[in-house]
Amino acid sequence: MEKLEYSLSILLVEDNVLNQKLIYLNLCKYGFKIDIANNGQEALDKLKIGVYDLILMDLMMPVMDGLETTVAIRNNELTTKEHMPIVGLTANTYDADREKCLAHGMDEYMAKPFDLQEFFNNLKKLQLI
Repeated sequence: MEKLEYSLSILLVEDNVLNQKLIYLNLCKYGFKIDIANNGQEALDKLKIGVYDLILMDLMMPVMDGLETTVAIRNNELTTKEHMPIVGLTANTYDADREKCLAHGMDEYMAKPFDLQEFFNNLKKLQLI
């Protein structure tokens, strides 16, 4: 894995500070620009003012969880006609969780702990790199 030719801007929606730091440090060294939201409501607020290439979305958070937030983003896209790639993050590795993520409008799914190679594979699948 090499540094990116051009920087991708990512909104990391994660309530766990340790996970935030781990993902932030792993991705910054490859040239990603990371903005952090602690819950789904913060993410929706940041999306009103920021521009991102991808959202990494934890599923289980206080205030507004990742599934609710994804549905809200997808509903907003009905008027904007733009599509924001969203990758769900969860500590659970059940097949049903992956299906639930996709059914709620997420484009892909990753299990924690965060795996850099899987992340880059997802970026390729989503045609972001």
